[in-house]
Amino acid sequence: MTVVHDRIAMADANTKRLDEWFERLERMPVPEGFRVEIVGGNVHMTPQRDTHWEIIRRIVRTLEDRFGLGVKVFSDVRIDFPGHENGFCPDVAKLSDSAKKDQGGHWRHQDVEFVAEVISSGTAHNDYGPKRLAYAEAEVPVYLIADPYQGRCFVHTDPQDGDYEQRIQVDFGSDIDLTGTVVDLVLRTDDFPRD
Repeated sequence: MTVVHDRIAMADANTKRLDEWFERLERMPVPEGFRVEIVGGNVHMTPQRDTHWEIIRRIVRTLEDRFGLGVKVFSDVRIDFPGHENGFCPDVAKLSDSAKKDQGGHWRHQDVEFVAEVISSGTAHNDYGPKRLAYAEAEVPVYLIADPYQGRCFVHTDPQDGDYEQRIQVDFGSDIDLTGTVVDLVLRTDDFPRD
């Protein structure tokens, strides 16, 4: 029981510290068009580029076409994930229909069914590394990385033991078959722009 109580206390401490960080960040003069998130206790601020947004928009639209306009899908909304001070703001996060905010008013990582991150040159290492591992630890069933620099997507599924067991690579221009996953759709990438 001590281990469980220690983990709960650590999670509560991380949430309180993340709340403090985000409150400070909201008071800072963050330039318009930038997004801020905390990965492993480090603050990252990245500019939103048109290429970035076009890919996000296409993914969100596909999710809305599949699940309807009432789908719980968000972009750049804080969700705390397992690990040391991980207050992520995923490019796209789809939550379960039954998802509800916790007592602190935050969406819970346990309700996340799908995450997509679009690579930015300055923070690519986060998406390929620490965020991938945190999403796997949170048991997010499907994690998609869209990389406009390489012109390809990486689909991670089957989270086990803190990482994803399955990974496929799909070049822009080819369809990504996500049937058989929790999102049960085909994502077209032929209109994904490249950098």
